[in-house]
Amino acid sequence: MISSTDLPDTLPVFPLPGALLLPRSRLPLHLFEPRYLAMLDDVLKTSSRLIGMVQPYDAPGQSGKLHTIGCAGKLTAFSETEDGRYMVTLSGASRFRIVEEVEGFTPYRRCKVNWDGFDRDLGTCEKDPEFDRPAFMSALNRFFEDRGLSTDWDSLSEADDELLINSLSMLCPFEPEDKQALLEAPSLSTRRETLTTLIEFSLRGGSGEEMMQ
Repeated sequence: MISSTDLPDTLPVFPLPGALLLPRSRLPLHLFEPRYLAMLDDVLKTSSRLIGMVQPYDAPGQSGKLHTIGCAGKLTAFSETEDGRYMVTLSGASRFRIVEEVEGFTPYRRCKVNWDGFDRDLGTCEKDPEFDRPAFMSALNRFFEDRGLSTDWDSLSEADDELLINSLSMLCPFEPEDKQALLEAPSLSTRRETLTTLIEFSLRGGSGEEMMQ
């Protein structure tokens, strides 16, 4: 497990709309753009092997602007395909807050970051004592049917609270701003409440974009 002393002051960042990484979760990525292949080469030379996943704003007039809060993932697996792409896996380490973007000569973006306020990300799995799992699973089943989605229900039923909530937060087809709200939730229970609200709102025929305005 990564410790606070392993967290650098500056991170390479990968802006990717709708891609959510959470602490103690895993995110598979395909890297093929030259700038991100260069980033991968540089990250492999560091002791922390951390990449910051962050979402760009999608609103008009905010091209290139990044959300303040992202999540750093440790590069834990990678392989090269025959056509020169890389398949990598990031393991969520801790959320961070962007202080400022760092100017430099790298083809990818780098940011000075602050880790304060995210101590629980470096701890053990969170619990959610007030989680009403039967009611949640019932709503989730209706949501999946409504969206035409399929899943391994046995695995979901056996997953602990954090794995269940975080995996669904990452995988469900919500709008990027909704994904950001799930990332910024201060605790597992708050994330579960946000996730439940998004599911119920979708079942009522609304969109996450409407709800977040």
